[in-house]
Amino acid sequence: MIDVKATLGGAEERMEMAAMFLEESLNRVRAGRANVAILDGVRVNSYGSMVPLNQVANVSCPDARTIAIRPWDKKAIRDIEKAIMDSDVGITPENNGEIIRLGIPQPTEERRKDLVKQCNKIGEKAKVEVRNVRGEIKDKLKKAIKDGLSEDNEKDAELELQKIHDKYIKKLDELLAAKTKEIMTV
Repeated sequence: MIDVKATLGGAEERMEMAAMFLEESLNRVRAGRANVAILDGVRVNSYGSMVPLNQVANVSCPDARTIAIRPWDKKAIRDIEKAIMDSDVGITPENNGEIIRLGIPQPTEERRKDLVKQCNKIGEKAKVEVRNVRGEIKDKLKKAIKDGLSEDNEKDAELELQKIHDKYIKKLDELLAAKTKEIMTV
């Protein structure tokens, strides 16, 4: 027989993963402010292996429009610049021999609207995942009735599942609203 608590716990865990995915994805979207998270996907060729940028350099934001990258090994400057140019960051690095600077341009109104659309697409993927989890668990509960789960327990579990679903959809909406506000703020 199905363990309803464990099933609902697993569903909540998967919905939490969708929320974490959305949060990480939104952090990578460049909103006009300097944010070191936009460099999380950058991999640098260091001594023959591809490693994350933060393992070969100190990455910081000295002000709202600049990201400073100070390599631990000065010879790595070329490799870091190449990695940034090859990535989808879309910013041209400038270096003075010691520090690489990325100037974050102020996005235009049109660009900000595109970024909001991009965020909404990512958000919709996360919402679809939450809905898929709800659907799968509902099917599991329906099948569990045949295996001996009472209809009352199934209905209670379904109500609890809907509450969990609503909680995570609300959380995803809040994350999207916060990112939209951040992007649209000039």
